[in-house]
Amino acid sequence: MSQWTSAVGAAQLARQLTSQQPHPAGPGTRKPPAYRALADGIRLLVLEGRVPVAARLPAERELALSLSVSRTTVAAAYEALRAEGFLESRRGAGSWTAVPAGNPLPARGLEPLPPESLGSMIDLGCASLPAPEPWLTRAVQGALEELPPYAHTHGDYPAGLPALRRMLAERYTERGIPTMPEQIMVTTGAMGAMDAICHLFAGRGERIAVESPSYANILQLMREAGARLVPVAMAEGLTGWDLARWRQVLRDAAPRLAYVVADFHNPTGALADEDQRRSLVEAARSAGTVLVVDETMSELHLDPDMEMPRPVCAFDPAGATVLTVGSASKAFWAGMRIGWVRAAPDVIRSLVAARAYADLGTPVLEQLGVNWLMHTSGWDSAVSIRREQARENRDALVAAVRKELPDWEFDVPSGGLTLWVRTGGLSGSRLAEVGERVGIRVPSGPRFGVDGAFEGYVRLPFTVGGPVAEEAATRLAAAARLVRTGASAGTEAPRTFVA
Repeated sequence: MSQWTSAVGAAQLARQLTSQQPHPAGPGTRKPPAYRALADGIRLLVLEGRVPVAARLPAERELALSLSVSRTTVAAAYEALRAEGFLESRRGAGSWTAVPAGNPLPARGLEPLPPESLGSMIDLGCASLPAPEPWLTRAVQGALEELPPYAHTHGDYPAGLPALRRMLAERYTERGIPTMPEQIMVTTGAMGAMDAICHLFAGRGERIAVESPSYANILQLMREAGARLVPVAMAEGLTGWDLARWRQVLRDAAPRLAYVVADFHNPTGALADEDQRRSLVEAARSAGTVLVVDETMSELHLDPDMEMPRPVCAFDPAGATVLTVGSASKAFWAGMRIGWVRAAPDVIRSLVAARAYADLGTPVLEQLGVNWLMHTSGWDSAVSIRREQARENRDALVAAVRKELPDWEFDVPSGGLTLWVRTGGLSGSRLAEVGERVGIRVPSGPRFGVDGAFEGYVRLPFTVGGPVAEEAATRLAAAARLVRTGASAGTEAPRTFVA
């Protein structure tokens, strides 16, 4: 990366470094020199994503004052990081974080597993659950009953079926955000919505601010569109966004778009509160940045009697700053490829016009199925089933991982479908590689970062429960042992497991 896209202040970096808990040294172990400990601390912050890649570090003198160390110590640490590929510098431009070229972004972990592999492989790659029957079957039957009038038309509805657009607008209005059908475009899943938005707003070379970590498939879509990604680190734990960092990035990098997941963030499970939502909308409006909010997880609140904050678009009801992306994939079923965008009418018209050169429209039968569900009690009943499945799976997976891998660290989210796990110092990429050889498929942390960050993490979705969750944790523990010892995974063959 040729230049920095964000900055880390000396006081902020000092706080992050002093908050690190070093592993206790074993008997006879010598304490590393001060510069080495500082370099290792900064490197760990980058690999964990707490300091973004391409973030400008403070000047040597500033950091030395904040840490109460000599400038020589900071200079030596920076030199060590440069030698290892974790820092780049240019006279007059300062120094910024990097990841060595030998740390490529893993290419596996999220694409669907072939059906023939399901007998021997436990798949924790995709955060999707089986269809909530009998509602899928009933939705298809209801759609078939409503199909005949549409069969006499050309079948192309670039903005979506009028009936479904009205239904989605009514649902937003019921949530307290007055919405017209003209503010809705139906898409082929949330990915189709994001693809249309990126092509309209973020041409090649445009900057897009993204949470760090963020949803891997969206990050890859943006990369392939030619965007320059500007990572913004999440706040600690499940507390949502770090608004000070967001304001700084929006002010200094001036990104054309910003992409966020406010409801049960993928992968961390964080839930942004109302104050954070309001503040981020105001900051985006001031910076002239279009804020794209992914609320595909918004209905998957799992803890009893949980009160959800208002949607982000409630703080921009006209849709001039906030574009909301929704989908039936997480709340209902991934095989129902129906998504939507809520925005200002002129934005919707532009998206629809641009779509004519892509996929023309979304399949009619699936739109009728989702409309049937939302028009009846089917949607709410199906989502209730989905929440119960996810809650049971979450609790089973958490218990199993805590039993088999007690040194792995995570916070238990109150909703969504994913657990973001720190792997006790092990390489997430190596765990993903070895895991497939012992019968467990898990995406590594760097898939969810920019330029290889989060090496010490994996994402575990709530897609298995009961005995399968226990077996998944057992296989993860086996993979961890092999990674820890550097042994070959060929010695532990995967066992066939029937759910």
